[in-house]
Amino acid sequence: MAGQEHVTPSAASFLKSAQIAAKQDKRGMPPVHLWDPPYCGEIDITIKRDGTWIHEGTPIGRLGLVRLFASILKKEGEQHFLVTPVEKVGIVVEDAPFVAVDFESEDGKITFETNVGDLVTAGSDNPIRVTFAEDGEPSPYVEVRRGLEALIDRKSFYRLVEIGAERDGQFGLMSNGIFFPLIEAAALRE
Repeated sequence: MAGQEHVTPSAASFLKSAQIAAKQDKRGMPPVHLWDPPYCGEIDITIKRDGTWIHEGTPIGRLGLVRLFASILKKEGEQHFLVTPVEKVGIVVEDAPFVAVDFESEDGKITFETNVGDLVTAGSDNPIRVTFAEDGEPSPYVEVRRGLEALIDRKSFYRLVEIGAERDGQFGLMSNGIFFPLIEAAALRE
């Protein structure tokens, strides 16, 4: 706004707001999708491709703090923000904000666990998708919530391939009654 000074929030002041917001909804994830606070600038937090959260060049070592920040993470378009009811700050996400570090396949459902402790069952609301780099290396993802995805780690992806099956010329996975293609079946035979 014209005439209004823009002040970048400090990590300490934002942390205090985040803690208050998280305490307000003890039953589950804070309702960040309902919050539309004013944008307050960027904060020096980066989520690396391997799921490490970095603040001012230093990894955040406290899992509880990472989980708190993960619970107030929101995606708008291609940008990621940490939000509270009163402020929104931009952060950098190198790839996906979460990493799926393990999964269980039971009763026709594949349930992933993320590096921050979320459990998500692949299905219509939480699809699995795979992109391929120029060198052919796959990058598999599962949606965790509201456009926020987890990169499926390599060991889990290899385990998923072991339980996959061919269907209509594509190789993929079934979960919650939905088939998720991973690659063209012909590529497996090459």
